[in-house]
Amino acid sequence: MNGKREALGHRPVLFEETMQALAIRPDGVYVDGTFGRGGHSAGIYARLGPGGRLFALDRDPEAVEAARRWGREHADARFAVEHARFSELEAVLERHGVDGVDGVLLDLGVSSPQLDDPSRGFSFREDGPLDMRMDPTHGMSASEWLNNASEGEIAEVVRDYGQERSAVPIAKAIVARRRGADGVAFQTTGELARLVAGVVRRRQRKPEVGKDPATRTFQAVRIFVNQELEELERALEAAVRRLRVAGRLAVISFHSLEDRIVKQFIAR
Repeated sequence: MNGKREALGHRPVLFEETMQALAIRPDGVYVDGTFGRGGHSAGIYARLGPGGRLFALDRDPEAVEAARRWGREHADARFAVEHARFSELEAVLERHGVDGVDGVLLDLGVSSPQLDDPSRGFSFREDGPLDMRMDPTHGMSASEWLNNASEGEIAEVVRDYGQERSAVPIAKAIVARRRGADGVAFQTTGELARLVAGVVRRRQRKPEVGKDPATRTFQAVRIFVNQELEELERALEAAVRRLRVAGRLAVISFHSLEDRIVKQFIAR
C-alpha cells in the first residue's frame, strides 16, 4: 500500500526522500505519473517557480477528479491534469507541446483511498464488488476474469504475480466452485477471500502471523487485471526517452516483482 492521503497536501510515504531524489528545479518540468490524492504533486508544485510546470496523471477517475478540483481552485497554468496511464506520458506531453522533462515520479501499487473504498474491490477486509480495476471504465474486472479464465491461467497468475505456493489448489477450488454456480461464482471480494483462505489454511503447517491468507491471491489478480508490470515496463522506457540531460526518475515500489523490474531497467 502506498502512502497517498485523502487530501492534497498531506505528506505521503517517502515524501522527503522523493523530493530529494527528484532534485526539483524551480524552472523544471515534472510528471507525477500517479497523482492519487496529490501528496507528492503538492510537494513538487510548492517547489516550482514561475517558469516551472507539473503534469499530473492518473488512470483512476476519482483521483483525476480530485486533481481537477485542486486545479480549478488554484487556476494555475503551470499545473495540468490528464486521465491517463503513466505508460502514456509521452502522448500526454506531446498534446501539451512538451519535448522533454526534468523529472518523472511513479508511486506504484494501489492508493489508500482505493483500498479503503469497498466498492472498488481491492480489499478483502470488507465485502464489496470484485472489481479491482484502477480505471473502472475500461477493461475486464476481476470478477469477469475469474469467472471465465481456465484453471491453468488462474494458477499461473496466482503463482507468478502473487508468489503463492498454493496457486494450483486455489485455481482448482475456484474452477470447482464455478461449476456449481453456473459459471458466476465470484461476484464479491468476500466470496473469493473466503475460498482462498480455506484452501491456504488447509495447506499451511504454520499460519503466517499478521497476514491474511488471501493477501497474495488478491495481489496477483489485481496486478494481472491492471497489467501493472507491463505498464511499468512501458512507463520506464517512456520516461527515459523524455528525460532531459540530468533529469531524474523516482520510483516507489512495494512489491518484489516491481522492484526487480525497476532495478534491472536502471542497471541496463
